[in-house]
Amino acid sequence: MKLILLGTGGYYPTAQRQTACLLLPEIGVVLDAGSGIGRLREYLQTPGLDIFLTHAHLDHVIGLTYMLTAVPPEVLQQTTVHGTAAKLQAVREHLFDPAIFPIEPKFRQFKQLDDAPQLSIGGAGGGTLTHFPLVHPSGSVGFRLDWPGRSMAYVTDTTAAVGADYIEAIRGVDLLVHECYFADNALDLPAVTGHSWLLPVAEVAADAKVGRLVLVHIGPHYASTDAFDLAAARRVFENVEIGADRMVLEF
Repeated sequence: MKLILLGTGGYYPTAQRQTACLLLPEIGVVLDAGSGIGRLREYLQTPGLDIFLTHAHLDHVIGLTYMLTAVPPEVLQQTTVHGTAAKLQAVREHLFDPAIFPIEPKFRQFKQLDDAPQLSIGGAGGGTLTHFPLVHPSGSVGFRLDWPGRSMAYVTDTTAAVGADYIEAIRGVDLLVHECYFADNALDLPAVTGHSWLLPVAEVAADAKVGRLVLVHIGPHYASTDAFDLAAARRVFENVEIGADRMVLEF
């Protein structure tokens, strides 16, 4: 299974990173709809898409407004946007308010995640996607995706900590894609903003016994990733790397 990182930044896009968007091209699953979704057409392999939103902050949903041209019309008509009821309502009432964006793309439907904690993905013989709550201002959810013999999890917009409730939900996955907005804990900004910094993310990966950790949602205030002390992080969890836009991960 391949995962393409279309956007690995947070808050606002930069020359190096678009905002949050991940794609599983073989099954047409998109995780978050940040500005990275503008690259979607280049990687399409399926006649439709399922877009799963962690929450409705703009850096995770602005790409929904790009969908008028980001994919062919026939793909758009076979695209479902999934999210919790409150977040979908916010998207439809605010993001697609005519005063902000006058033409709502013709998605097949908006579908509430609240209706079931787990659903099938990838068609017949496919896997399952489970969502779980995360602590973040206004709320967020994480996703775990499982297939026979492989698994991954996507955790963003939360403050990593050993003992966090979501650790059980991600335990043992082959690939953990986890936000790391800050390199360190200066001014206690991770907890204040509801984001994560490097060492606790490594501790979470070690505690959950995941196979591989890839860091995303990097703060746009970093001109480079030199501030991230990966040597220190690897003393906690060895198999960690910083994700980059257009990186292809196989698991």
